[in-house]
Amino acid sequence: MMKNFLLFPTVGIMIAGSVIGCKPETNEVPTCDGAILHAWSWSFDTIAANMKAIADAGFDYVQTSPANTCFIGEQGGMALFSEEGDSVKGKWYYYYQPIDWKIGNHLLGTRQQFKNMCDSAAKYGVKVIVDVLPNHTAVDHSAVTADLDSAAGGHDKLFHANGFNNIHQWNDRYECTTGMMGGLPDVNTENPGFQHYYLQYVNDLLACGARGFRYDTAKHIGLPDDPRDSLSERNNFWDIATGRESVQGLSLAMPADSLFIYGEVLQDKNVREADYAEYMGVTASNYGHALRHVLSEGNYFADSLAQWMNPAPPARLVTWVESHDTYANEHESADLEDDQIRQGYVFLVARQYGTPLFFSRPMGSTRQNYWGNNRIGARGNDEFFNPEVVAANHFRHAMHGQSEQISATDNGAVIAVERGNKGIILINISDEPQQVNLPTSLAKGTYTDNVHGLGFNVSDGLISGTILSMSSCIIYGN
Repeated sequence: MMKNFLLFPTVGIMIAGSVIGCKPETNEVPTCDGAILHAWSWSFDTIAANMKAIADAGFDYVQTSPANTCFIGEQGGMALFSEEGDSVKGKWYYYYQPIDWKIGNHLLGTRQQFKNMCDSAAKYGVKVIVDVLPNHTAVDHSAVTADLDSAAGGHDKLFHANGFNNIHQWNDRYECTTGMMGGLPDVNTENPGFQHYYLQYVNDLLACGARGFRYDTAKHIGLPDDPRDSLSERNNFWDIATGRESVQGLSLAMPADSLFIYGEVLQDKNVREADYAEYMGVTASNYGHALRHVLSEGNYFADSLAQWMNPAPPARLVTWVESHDTYANEHESADLEDDQIRQGYVFLVARQYGTPLFFSRPMGSTRQNYWGNNRIGARGNDEFFNPEVVAANHFRHAMHGQSEQISATDNGAVIAVERGNKGIILINISDEPQQVNLPTSLAKGTYTDNVHGLGFNVSDGLISGTILSMSSCIIYGN
């Protein structure tokens, strides 16, 4: 998961077929104009109540936490994370421990509340992406429901033969796709009875109004030519999940290319990102790591952001500054200030490729208290409708089809992302105001940025002006 002035165009990559979640242009490389708000741990009711604000902020998608029936831990406590002795108990990750694949859990809400949320999304033109996780069950697999066991042909057939052996060699494809990860027993995702049962859940989500899926731990579910578990006849889960095949007479209820589907394919050795990208979008986790390094150093040249660091086509990438895992697990990104995260997000939104995801941090969270108000179900903090985030999202829509060029000041403090000759975003990632004088294709004249009202002058192919510390200026439509 790296001087001189840097200016480069993005090289487009053609891929066969339509791009899930992107808009193909005639005889052109597909572009992805959408942006995702990850409403992490918000309840379905909370998301519904904030749908207008989400739409007004320019987000095209809202991603929910897992909607499946899950393990009830710590007496059903609603804390995001509790320590021993805390008065309110709970852990956010219990919804990542399925005991059944039906809509509704004690943390986020019922099936009816989920449907109400989707109805609200449709009213405001927002599409719902649901975090789904067919790879494993709860650590306490004895809590799995009788319906799920029966669908698989018995409790023992629900899991891979290797499903209770811990993964030791993470880059070994057999261990990675059939072994137990973090104490979570590995489901036999190739079992036709399970596939049929799981697909009923997915189709019910679609019937309620969902229009996309994020596949948790996707790289732990085998591709067709990966090594097979002894209980699996074929590695065909992804063909079933994306509608290329039916199972026991059941198919995905909507064409996959009408949905936004991506997988959590965290990068490492032998991950096969490009092969997963044949089925769905994939996460640009190495790029997120590099971007966080740049933000920490306050210097564009601290890492290599010129390349996507992923063998998958750029139009297939989902990008982020941070994810719920980098924030909540090891707190890898949690020490970055909100304004650093914001500038990184604006950079991703400004770019031509990748679909950017904005992770909603907990309300009241600080760099000393990552959990903030520490309640599952509550809305995240105000950052998702910060004026810079809103303006950047709308800039992305306005720049549809425009190629990108990226440049930076000699000290790396200010990054410029220009889209054709229609607009430019200037991003100051330092804690001091910066004077800029950077190349541009904008027409000669005076411009006012859409967020702070600052003036910039374009003359002789250069844009000049002053940008405030840790802020973005978004310039178009003047």
